[in-house]
Formats: sequence, C-alpha cells, structure tokens
Amino acid sequence: MSVKIRLQRHGKKGKPFYWVVAADARSKRDGRYLEKIGTYNPNTNPATIDLNLDSAVKWLHNGAQPTDTAKAILSYKGALLKHHLDGGVRKGALTQEQADAKLAAWLEAKAGKVDAKKDGLSKAQADAKAKAFKAEQEVNAKRIAAAAQAEADAIAAAQAEEATTETEEEAPVAEENNEETQA
Repeated sequence: MSVKIRLQRHGKKGKPFYWVVAADARSKRDGRYLEKIGTYNPNTNPATIDLNLDSAVKWLHNGAQPTDTAKAILSYKGALLKHHLDGGVRKGALTQEQADAKLAAWLEAKAGKVDAKKDGLSKAQADAKAKAFKAEQEVNAKRIAAAAQAEADAIAAAQAEEATTETEEEAPVAEENNEETQA
C-alpha cells in the first residue's frame, strides 16, 4: 500500500479549510485517511498552518510521498528539513545535537520572516487607513467650504434682492411726488 501525504478539503463553498493527512493513495480525496497530521487555512494572510512536525517526519521516514501542495507546506514548516537532517544523522554525517541546532536556527529564521511579513501587512493596512482618513478629511473640508460658499452666495443674493426691493419701493414714491409737483 502506498501512502500519500495530501490535503483533505473541508469548509464551505468559497472558504476552503484543509486537513493535512496521511492516506492510502487509492482512497478518495476526502475519504478515509490513516492519520491527521495538521491543518492548513489559506483564507488568512499569511496562511495559517498547524502541523505536527514529528508525525509528518515519521510518515516521511516510512516512505509516504507528499503531493505538490503538501510538499510545499511540509517544506514551509521544516518537516522536509528535519527528515533530511535525520538522514544525515543515520548516515553518521552529523550528530543529533548538530541536527537539532540546525533545525532550531532555521525555524527561528523562518519565524522572523513570517513576523516581518505580518508586520509589513499591518503597516500597509495602517498606512492605507491613514491615507483614506486624510482623503476623507479633504473631502469633508471641500464640502464644508462649498456649503459656506453657497450660504454666502445665498446671503449676498438676499441682500441684493432686499436692496433692489427697497430701491423699487422708493422709486414709485419719488414718481408720485413728481406727479404731484407737476400738477
């Protein structure tokens, strides 16, 4: 029986969530599996991966073949590196302590990269939020200025209308006076 390390799809339509499983190569994609090794959630940024490293390495030692996506996940979490270092320990190329030290250093560097990406994403989000707030303030300032201008225009028009009305009222009175003086 050949064993594959592959993804088993869960979650609703448009929101996939995967289990990383060791399964018989002949079983269905979402069918029977031998052991659940971890989970993978591609909906978050960066993707959330929870993997039992020792279990994954155990299956790799037993000859399980990962699919392309599962291989990328195992590589990302360091399972393939640990498998490789364990092979070096079995051959006598290095000691278990050296292999553990190399793996710990690699995992620490990888965690640093992931944290840097998270910080970059949060900074980009904060910058976008600040930029949107500034743009909204500019729009509000323009709107307030336009409202003040419209109000000033309305007041000026009202004053001009009052002046015109007063002039018209005085003009007929003057004409009446002229008529009376002529008579």
